[in-house]
Amino acid sequence: MRAIADALEFLGGKWKMPILGALFMGGKQRFRELERSVPGITPKMLSKELQDLEMNRLIVRRVLNTKPVTVEYELTAHAESIKPMLDALSDWGLKHRRFIMNGEHSVSAPK
Repeated sequence: MRAIADALEFLGGKWKMPILGALFMGGKQRFRELERSVPGITPKMLSKELQDLEMNRLIVRRVLNTKPVTVEYELTAHAESIKPMLDALSDWGLKHRRFIMNGEHSVSAPK
């Protein structure tokens, strides 16, 4: 149970999974691209979450020597371990949405 608590403590916030999802879907992105990819996030919150993801070695921040300076964010190899969980959550979310939208009231027990 401790492992689940640790994972939920880190990933259970509102923004980390959508940020990771945006990077999985779109590959490396600049700050403004990520801001557009995650509707509703403020620049301040995006900056905080990116720092946290970088500290936990799920993303890497690259500063490119361009004028003006360009900063890109990219998933690390370690972040790839989250992909199956993200896919499973997405699959469950789609099924749950269909279940709720169809007005069903009971769920059959798993076999």
